[in-house]
Amino acid sequence: MFALAAQVIEARLNADTSDHAGPWQPCPCGAEARYAGRRPKTFSSTLGPLTLSRAYYHCEACQGGFCPRDRALGLDASGMTPAVLRMVGHVGACVSFDEGQRLLAELAGVQMPTKQVERAAEALGAEIAEDERRDVDGPDPSEPVASTLYLGMDGSGVPMRSTELEGRAGKQPDGSSKTRELKLVTTWTAETCDADGVPVRDAGSVAYSAAIESAASKDTDALRSDFALRAEREAQRRGFDRAARRVVLGDGAPWIWKIADESFPDATQIVDRFHVKQHLSEVGKAIFGAGSESAQTWAQARNDELDAGKLDEIIAALTVHADTCDEARKCVGYIDDNRQRMRYPEFRAQGLCTSSGVVEAGCKNVAGVRLKRAGMHWTVRGANAIAALRCCRLSGRFESFWERRAERRQAA
Repeated sequence: MFALAAQVIEARLNADTSDHAGPWQPCPCGAEARYAGRRPKTFSSTLGPLTLSRAYYHCEACQGGFCPRDRALGLDASGMTPAVLRMVGHVGACVSFDEGQRLLAELAGVQMPTKQVERAAEALGAEIAEDERRDVDGPDPSEPVASTLYLGMDGSGVPMRSTELEGRAGKQPDGSSKTRELKLVTTWTAETCDADGVPVRDAGSVAYSAAIESAASKDTDALRSDFALRAEREAQRRGFDRAARRVVLGDGAPWIWKIADESFPDATQIVDRFHVKQHLSEVGKAIFGAGSESAQTWAQARNDELDAGKLDEIIAALTVHADTCDEARKCVGYIDDNRQRMRYPEFRAQGLCTSSGVVEAGCKNVAGVRLKRAGMHWTVRGANAIAALRCCRLSGRFESFWERRAERRQAA
């Protein structure tokens, strides 16, 4: 049935030569393109292969060419119809390219080589990444935004090809690196609380944006870092500046607070409480030995003090071991530097989230599930393309992207 439908559509389109609309057509470069005959090309469709004969116009000015019918049907250089390209986008965002190739064949009857799936998915992801930079419209001014909006930032190492790691320092015994950090910005709302009064993430409110890009900038730089600009775009899309309360959550990394200070100076800054507790647990292990009861007892006492806001008591307990334990000494500075971000009793009384679990889950969903599977090694370009594709889907923005894509192609 599908094959018969493909034959009917192919015959119908090939019988229509109205795409030859005269000897000249305007080229996107601004010059005039000359009609150069009809060109056949086979496209992958959900019905099967379609071999279409299309009018072709060549431009001497830019040495490029185009087929008006391809534009009208939404066909591009991928050799896929829009429906198949969407399928490739779905599988490319969720599973390896090899798995995606098998799923397309088994579930949709679409046959194509794994390399074609990879190239099409990465090209689509790059297109989505460019769309992310252009589409920064926030909510309609007439629509209300949540009373409290959260913005979290974090990073996760992604395994890279050796050519992408030359000259980069890392944590390997020889000082080299096997990964590069994918930085993620997450936004969400939590307007309701559970039975214990802990804010609960609102279903469908989480949005992600991520890339392997720098978060570093100097005070003398004319522009903020690439990742700071990404965080600002995401905040603009969510109407972060219109929320009555704005909160930035992070794990304590200095680059997070630098971006928060520069881009969101009026936001409340909170260090993830569970990250601090994990830090204290590691210090306990370093002092008393991993797995010892003394380490657990010591860490639990510090955790209770943290929840009660007794930071001075925690620092006092750490200082006792600072001379003999490097981890304890570092933790003293960590807590002292972040005092204002660890006012957990006060934050709890205000009904604010004090955990960046949504952000850590985002790192797992974006990087862990798709980019850090066994045997994977990425280029920066490929990782960024698939990260953009996956973030678009996870954030519920896939459909709006396709609408904008169709509008742009029609306008061209």
